[in-house]
Amino acid sequence: MGVPSDLEHKGSHDLTGSDTAPGILVDGDTVEAKYGQTRRGLSPRHVQLMAIGGSIGTGLFVGIGGVLSKAGPLSLILGYLIWGMGFVWPCNLCVAEMCSYLPIRGTIFELASRFVDPALGFSMGWTYFYAGVMLVCVEYSAVATLMQFWVPDVNPAAWVVMAMAICILLNVVAVKWYGESEFVMASLKILLLFGLLLLTLITMCGGNPEKDAYGFRHWGGGRAMQEYHGTGALGRFCGWWKVVLYAGFTVAGPDMISLASGEIQNPRRTIPRVAKLIFYRLIGFYVLGVLAVGIICSSQDPRLLGALTNGDSGVAASPWVIGISNLKIHGLPHLINFLILTSGLSCGNAYLYASSRTLYGLARDGQAPAFFMKCTKSGVPIYGVAAVSLITCVTFLVASENSVTVFYWFVDLTTTGLIASYSMMMVVFVGWYRARIAQGLDASSLYYTTPFAPYSAYIGLFFGSAALLFVGFDSFQPFSVQGFITAYFCLPYTVILFFFWKFVKKTKLVDPATADLVSGKKEVDEECRHWEEGGIEENWRRELAAMPFWKRCWARLW
Repeated sequence: MGVPSDLEHKGSHDLTGSDTAPGILVDGDTVEAKYGQTRRGLSPRHVQLMAIGGSIGTGLFVGIGGVLSKAGPLSLILGYLIWGMGFVWPCNLCVAEMCSYLPIRGTIFELASRFVDPALGFSMGWTYFYAGVMLVCVEYSAVATLMQFWVPDVNPAAWVVMAMAICILLNVVAVKWYGESEFVMASLKILLLFGLLLLTLITMCGGNPEKDAYGFRHWGGGRAMQEYHGTGALGRFCGWWKVVLYAGFTVAGPDMISLASGEIQNPRRTIPRVAKLIFYRLIGFYVLGVLAVGIICSSQDPRLLGALTNGDSGVAASPWVIGISNLKIHGLPHLINFLILTSGLSCGNAYLYASSRTLYGLARDGQAPAFFMKCTKSGVPIYGVAAVSLITCVTFLVASENSVTVFYWFVDLTTTGLIASYSMMMVVFVGWYRARIAQGLDASSLYYTTPFAPYSAYIGLFFGSAALLFVGFDSFQPFSVQGFITAYFCLPYTVILFFFWKFVKKTKLVDPATADLVSGKKEVDEECRHWEEGGIEENWRRELAAMPFWKRCWARLW
């Protein structure tokens, strides 16, 4: 699709001066001169692997044993499938429509201020920042548990320091090299997942030292859907719901794309392409992954239950490794532990990036201190990276508590923050959709349109609201203070942030007829002109034609 020549005049604002939206702290030229700015250094392959790899952390390989033992393998599949299709998929598509049209450096938090209410942009930005920082802590604590598999006598705080040093180093270099490091680590975890899927297929058909074609044996005897926190149908429903909530932690939404949109090369081609592949990513990685783990390991395996009860570290509590060990396949646990370790580092690396860019975007909107806009010459918001790294020192709790226990504390704290952030993204989409309809911005002028809009967003909001309301359902009876706080802390935090900004700044809901649909677009159009002038796809095909055959095949993958 080529770039429509009249898009600058579709909105309600006639911009003749600096290209900034209301609420931005300073205009774009002043920002760049005084603080520097991020650079478009992420290629399509970087973005694809960030979107895939950034969402696959240790939760899919290690922590999933906890919900498998509570709910059973069929509940595991149904929970991931329904959450993925009903919440994560529409959320990704909604964000892709907005961010492909306005891939601005202020990220989606600025769009929230422009399409819904500046108070929502403030609340959403700081909620996501909280969730992102907690997720970095999850991965740092996971690295500590994984290293204890090899060296149990070393204080786990030492491994937190190691993980922090690696992730900080990768985040302070130029964004291009961050993208390369994430590409390599994300590729390793994808290879790990495909390897485990293939291993499951071969061994279930009898290709194992025991010559045991076990098939779906672990699904029999009432183990397919197990009772949790209740009996009968209610107990099985609660088991399934526990899986849905865990999927809310492990299946990431569109945050990487929305936060990186100002640093993506050729964003109006790359972002829609990522959105179109999300369905296959959900099915290929998550649904097939949880299907395989429920096949290779019994939900009632004594070793799995014992590892969970004792808080065993590393892959000792992984249902994958337990299933492989039961088949007398030797040597793999150490390899899998290493690959899961790179998975944890990759996810920690990705969310250190995401959290620092959140601070950068909030600062551009005047909703965080201005010094967070300070960027190095290579486009890294250095003070944002430093602030996130300082806060994540809370992970050193592993020095005084069981590292697995700390891991699950951070999982609970992160889950609510992520679900709340993604739900607010769909609220922003509803505001965007109403504004473009009210102002006559035709769908043919967009670079990507969300299927079944706005109803797909409403469905996602239904699932998100239900998850937020019942996220701590199992902490009430018997009542657990720790479980209740870690489950529900984010809700009052988000609400307080919203009303604080609303009262302090006296903000109002944005009228769809006057919502700002054009600020920032002129700047993006200038940046992307060499990719878009003459047609985005036409330019891409010409670029492919000039490549050698091998390079052309590689480029088509992304």
